[in-house]
Amino acid sequence: MLNISPTILIEEISKFIRSLLNKKVLRLDGIPNKVLKVAALVIIKDLIEAASYYFTSGIILKSLKEFITVVLYKEGKKDYSLLGSYRLITLKNTLAKVLEKHIANIIFKAA
Repeated sequence: MLNISPTILIEEISKFIRSLLNKKVLRLDGIPNKVLKVAALVIIKDLIEAASYYFTSGIILKSLKEFITVVLYKEGKKDYSLLGSYRLITLKNTLAKVLEKHIANIIFKAA
């Protein structure tokens, strides 16, 4: 079992938010990445406080766990009855994606 501090660094979360691509499709929360990047300058401390609460309490909002999977067909395939002719796109909550990156980074550093 890992002993991970629930304290989240502002610089780390800010880095994750800045790394989001601007031209990605809207997620379930309807927040464009470009808007989150601008708003993060003002709301980063509140985001950190909320994320710290989620990590210490183990309670995650249902809306952060929801996602939609879209099936897209790959153009130029000869036989669309084959599974390989399609690809899955998962639309997750933007804030959940930032928290996932933070958790993945903690696991990476621990490994």
